[in-house]
Amino acid sequence: MASTWVSAVAVLLAFGNAVRIDDDPLPCGEVQASSSVVVLGSCVTATCVIREDCPLAKGRSVDIEWHLGRRLLPSSPVANVSSRTSTVVIPSFNDTRAHLTCCIQASSCQVIGGIEIRAGYPPTVPQNLTCQTNLTSPNIMICSWDPGQESTHLPTKYTLHTAIRDSEETHTYELPAGIHRYTIPRSDFVFFSDMEIFVKAVNTLGEATSTPIVLEPLRSAKFDPPVLRVHAEPHRYGCLGLSWALAPDQAWLSDASLSFEVRLKPEESSRWSEPIPVSRVSSRRPVEVCRLLHGTEYHTQIRVRYQQSPWSEWSGECRGATLEKAPTGRLEVWMKATGEQRGRHLGKQLFWKPSKQFRANGKNVSYIVSLQRLPGEKGQVCSTSGRCCSFQLLRGVRKVFLRAANAAGESNATEVPVLQRKARGAISYITVLPRDDDGSLLIQWKSRAYSAITGYVVEWAPWLNNDPSLVLFELANRTQSSLLITGSFEPYKPYRISVYPRFKDGAGLPNEVLAYTRQKAPSVVPEIKVKDTRQSYVELTWDEIPIGQRNGIIQNYKVFYWNKDDHIKVVNADTEKRRVVLTELNTVSLYSALLMVSTDGGSLNGSLITFKVEPLDAVAVMMIVIASCVGFSLLIIITVLTCFSNHKWLKGHFWPIVPDPANSSIKRWTSETIQNFNPNQDIPEPSPVYLSHLSLLDLPKKIDHVDIGSWLHSEDTSDLGESICDSPVSPGYSGTNSESVPYATVIFSGPYMSQSSNQRHVYLRSESTQPLLEAEETFMPKSYQNMPVERNAKDQYFFGQCQGGEKTDLGDLWDDFPLLQALAMSNTQNEI
Repeated sequence: MASTWVSAVAVLLAFGNAVRIDDDPLPCGEVQASSSVVVLGSCVTATCVIREDCPLAKGRSVDIEWHLGRRLLPSSPVANVSSRTSTVVIPSFNDTRAHLTCCIQASSCQVIGGIEIRAGYPPTVPQNLTCQTNLTSPNIMICSWDPGQESTHLPTKYTLHTAIRDSEETHTYELPAGIHRYTIPRSDFVFFSDMEIFVKAVNTLGEATSTPIVLEPLRSAKFDPPVLRVHAEPHRYGCLGLSWALAPDQAWLSDASLSFEVRLKPEESSRWSEPIPVSRVSSRRPVEVCRLLHGTEYHTQIRVRYQQSPWSEWSGECRGATLEKAPTGRLEVWMKATGEQRGRHLGKQLFWKPSKQFRANGKNVSYIVSLQRLPGEKGQVCSTSGRCCSFQLLRGVRKVFLRAANAAGESNATEVPVLQRKARGAISYITVLPRDDDGSLLIQWKSRAYSAITGYVVEWAPWLNNDPSLVLFELANRTQSSLLITGSFEPYKPYRISVYPRFKDGAGLPNEVLAYTRQKAPSVVPEIKVKDTRQSYVELTWDEIPIGQRNGIIQNYKVFYWNKDDHIKVVNADTEKRRVVLTELNTVSLYSALLMVSTDGGSLNGSLITFKVEPLDAVAVMMIVIASCVGFSLLIIITVLTCFSNHKWLKGHFWPIVPDPANSSIKRWTSETIQNFNPNQDIPEPSPVYLSHLSLLDLPKKIDHVDIGSWLHSEDTSDLGESICDSPVSPGYSGTNSESVPYATVIFSGPYMSQSSNQRHVYLRSESTQPLLEAEETFMPKSYQNMPVERNAKDQYFFGQCQGGEKTDLGDLWDDFPLLQALAMSNTQNEI
């Protein structure tokens, strides 16, 4: 668009200038400015003069307008017939290049003259002029500089000037526009002669010259990297010999004027040492670099320069190894019990690492755990090239010894006490703070005030890998409560951090936590499962995320659920239980839900599920009613039974007490009575006692008021006979089950058949309160239940005559009442 406008202006200028009288070739007007090139932003004044014979202005007054590019500029008052000039002032010219034109206002604006004005800045002084000699064929000198503010908006010309002081030879080199680097050929300089060099910049608004520099071309020469060879010095431990040679194009230079530097790094390291200056340089004599590690392979480089010239690039890496020596220094160790036990052997794990004073002094280093301090194969329990060992130790072993070995020998033994495992947990809590800047972890812990604590062991290892070789540890003294650990921690991977308290005679129980150096959102989200659904009630559960997919510590679970009305609700779930219960749900709405799992590094949403709460049906209602009725009935029954549990009739009706004669106290009474009974107090020694096998049951009601103890030791037993008549085996028995029924046993002082008629009998009364088996209310006694007993062939009953009784032959009754066979006496003359 701008180019189009410039072209249009040029055409108008040509047309205006072509407006002339037939015989007059002069233009119709002329524009004069204070300067066609000005400083950007300065003031510009211009004047337009119209010729008297201009046909456009002849015989009339004209209006002159000024245009700067497309902009109309205010000017002096309109010219009249007598004055054909107009002046315009531009206070600040901010265009780098523009056309200023004047025109006469007629039917259209007729351009009668114009001028191009350019604006910019004077050149700035060139800076940082440097020159460097290249000794590689071909030999040249390259100079370069910084033009400073290059955008002056005006064409600027740069020239390079050199002068050799000894010969007063000068050279000027013109540079193309925009180029600020020049190569001086070898013919225009001398290696050992000083040269003065400067740069000049020139444009329409002025010129600027750089500060001259004076240099000797060889002192500015940058050498090619030298060639290096490395070898181990014989019988010189910790030293390497270096041999070098300059590149072929610089081999003509003298060694005395050169300086060298060497740098090294061990093979397993990625960091170079600081450059080491090499003195007494001679290409014919190797240079020694000492105070290096024994038996270590080094990568070596060398560089060279002439006096104060720039250093050459580092040479290629050359490898060399120092002589091996037996390892020196001590190892830091940490032993713990594994809990494994085989008979009298206990499982142990020993970890170690080099201390700051340890030197392997060799390439292939192994470690030996032994029961003996002196080196040798005897007593070895472990030998490995790693830094951990698992083994079994006999009970009672108090210490083991650890040594490092290489091809040159073994180190001094490091004594490792075998500490016992203590069941004391002195660490109350641990916190882990990750450092995002370097991937380290700050471990902080707090311990109980145990004066017996001698220190701590901080141990860490990957959570998902149980390889003992990956376990690392640090020892801390008893005054520490924090430790910054570094290492090759992987982000988003879990690590087990453990802190052990150490005592004088053992190590206590650890406290451990799960830690991450960096966290992000989990990789997966478990699927929600509907576990239980009831009216307006839903229980949702989900499985635990595998620890390898958590990518951090789970902070919370959130369940979002909503219905068709889009009323979104959020429920936080317990991270341990992993369940939520949604209540107050609408039984006619379809619900949607999703689970969001969050860590400190981000959150992830799970898949969407839908569920609906079903209302209760008729079967469910009937089941609830039946269950409620049954429960209420059971409650009433239990209450009634509890209230009447002490009622005698209720107790006897529901829980009849069945007597157990075998457990009656009659046996105890009999045994005690036999020991103490004496039927005749006048006889010094008691006769053998014989007991009947007939127990007398129940006392008649009519003698309830009689003192039972008075007839129990009385010779008169008529009332006892009456009680037998009223016993349950008598016709007059009423059949009621009394609370307690006393028992009695007849005791004879001799064999029954040998007793005289006037002999006294003793009746033993039992204190048993066990009820008898209840007889039926309609009890009908048989003829033998009121049995007459003959004594000495007389019509007299043994217990006295029962009222209305009838003598009965007992022989016919044994089959009906076999228990009475106990009264049968063999080898007798009289029947009972």
